[in-house]
Amino acid sequence: MSGSIWSAVTILGFVTLQRLTELRLADSNARGLIANGAIEYGRDHYPFIVLLHMAWLAALWWLGPGRPISIPLLLLFVLLQLGRAWVIRTLGDRWTTRIIVKPGTPPIRTGPYRWLTHPNYVIVALEIAVLPLMFGLWRVAIIFSLLNCVILAVRIRAENAALASDQHPHLG
Repeated sequence: MSGSIWSAVTILGFVTLQRLTELRLADSNARGLIANGAIEYGRDHYPFIVLLHMAWLAALWWLGPGRPISIPLLLLFVLLQLGRAWVIRTLGDRWTTRIIVKPGTPPIRTGPYRWLTHPNYVIVALEIAVLPLMFGLWRVAIIFSLLNCVILAVRIRAENAALASDQHPHLG
């Protein structure tokens, strides 16, 4: 394998393994939350989020290997991974890939949540653009960024409604 193919496979392998590991953690956290009285919201749009991320990764695996890698964008991607880890650590067992809210539980206002309402979505939006751009795949970055904007509009509306619902009158 040439250097650029090996580099791309290493990066994409890391991202794929990371996402699969996070799905296991999210599932475990979701089961624990629901077992303790939490309620899931926004189930209808969740399969579209999964499909978007699977298609994004598939496009990167298909088109990325063999292309030159932008080192500055790779460094930005590494910084985004640190932000991602910060979000997951801050939310602890409340971090999931679904919208699951336990009635009566106040929102987290520490870590990146001191400054942003939805820091995870900011990081994901940047990842969806930065990773393809790192391989020079600007069309992939544009297409998936636009699709992500559409699904995030639905997702954030559902999440905000869940947090402000009658289940959480003190959060409104």
